[in-house]
This record gives sequence, structure tokens and C-alpha cells, in this order.
Amino acid sequence: MMPWFKRVEKGIHTPTEEKKETPDGLWYKCPSCKAVTSMAEHRKNLNTCVKCNHHERIGSKEYFAILFDNNEFTELDTDLTSGDPLDFVDSKPYPNRIVATQKSTGLKDAVRSAYGKMNGQEITIACMDFNFIGGSMGSVVGEKIARAIDHARKTRTPFMMISKSGGARMMEAGFSLMQMAKTSAKLALLSEEGLPYISMLTDPTTGGVTASYAMLGDFNIAEPGALIGFAGPRVIKETIGKDLPKGFQSAEFVLEHGFLDFIVDRKELKQQLTDLLSMIYVKEANPAPAKTRKTTKAS
Repeated sequence: MMPWFKRVEKGIHTPTEEKKETPDGLWYKCPSCKAVTSMAEHRKNLNTCVKCNHHERIGSKEYFAILFDNNEFTELDTDLTSGDPLDFVDSKPYPNRIVATQKSTGLKDAVRSAYGKMNGQEITIACMDFNFIGGSMGSVVGEKIARAIDHARKTRTPFMMISKSGGARMMEAGFSLMQMAKTSAKLALLSEEGLPYISMLTDPTTGGVTASYAMLGDFNIAEPGALIGFAGPRVIKETIGKDLPKGFQSAEFVLEHGFLDFIVDRKELKQQLTDLLSMIYVKEANPAPAKTRKTTKAS
């Protein structure tokens, strides 16, 4: 019996000089569902998976583009950079680490702050960048957030904080931990003056950031699937000696236990924030001056 087909040549052979390498950055593979899509489609979908809606980590550049109208804004305090108060050295001197990270990321430190309009609503936003030493909170981060809050008070605009951090910056030790108190005090002044504060927690938000400004919002919101906590799951498990519940420290778990107001999809973020602010705040035409504290001389 004759076969109905005849294999002429096994395999496909392409001359070496005609082979082409696939350029990097053309495709995105979702770490959650493993679906593969083009980077162009992934970016068009605001860096969320088109199959399972996994929210990829993004930084201040992307968040500012999403939130500010036409990506137009005025950046605040652009020249602040960290010192080295402790002469800290681990695998390299701290100043060398700062310079190297600035060069590789194009950032001055782990937070950027800016002022602009969001669907016509004036707003001041501070956003953390995880690529800068794990989004760690050092003295520059605390100072820039404090100044951004002061700017919101001065301009009578709502303030939004987008957190993404591994916690306090170990290279600055106590100087880093002091930023928890400083930013919390500034937020108290913002509240006294009737200005709304929206805190958005993204993946991951942990450590001293969670223990201070990230959880002090008039509204605490988060992206789907974000890791939110103080200590890591491994540390907690070793401390209490018990297995942790499924989904522990996910945004959905935190919402269920009352620490978040709602979870918002990145693609709906701008409109939901606009709707929220339109309900809770209207900027005064002739704002009263900021409140001042009266002091009484002890007798």
C-alpha cells in the first residue's frame, strides 16, 4: 500500500544568516494566568492582563499619565535627594547605592509629587516608585510627602497618596522611622482644614508605610490583588506558629476585614476618584486662610 503522503524533508532549515532574533519587549506573559499578549495591547490595557485582569506593578510615570488630564502636571520638589546621616555601608556605601539607583531608574528617590487636574478637578498627588530601593521610606520620601500635603493645604486641593513600598529604609534607621510621625502629623493638619485625603494602596504596601500614612486616609482604597500588610506572611507564620488563611494580606482579604473602603480597577480609577471627590468636596471660591493654633502662656 502506498502512503497518502510523502515526507520530502524532515524539519525546516533556515540559513544562519537569514535567522532573526525576536526583539525584547514585544510580548508580555502574565505571571498569574500565564497568558501571552503583545506589550502594546498590555500597555493599552493600562498594564493589566487582558485575560485575568492581573494588575502589573507600575510607577509614578504611569499613574500620573492615567490620572492627570492630558498627562499635564506640575511636579513638586524635584531636586530633593538623600544624604547619608549614618555613614551607612552594607554591600556598598549608601551614597553609592543612591547614585546608582538614580542612574538606573531616572528617579531622584522613591516618591514623586505633582499638582494638576483630574477630569477638571484640581488635585495634589504623591506616588511611590518600587523600583527605587524597594519603594523604601527614607527622609526624602517623608519630606516630599509632607511638602505635598502642605501644597494641598495652601492650594485647598484634595490630596492623594499612592503607596507602593517594602517599608522603612534600613540605611537611614531612626531617620526613616521619624517620617511616620511627621507625615501623620501633616495629615492631621490636612484633616483639620477639611481637605480630603485619599490613600491608595498598591502592590505591595508594607512595613512602616502601612503603619502610618497609607492607612490614614479619609478613604483607603486599593488595586485588585495588592499585597497589604505590616510584616510579611513568613514572619507572621513563624511568630504565631499557625498556618495563615488563604489569600491572607491580599486587598480582598483586607477589604473583607474592614481595613479598606473599596477596591478599584485601574481602568476605572480616574472616573471613580472624580465621582468620589465630586460628592465629598467642593473647592471654596474664596477659601479661608489655614487654621492656626493658639498658644497660651503658662502662668
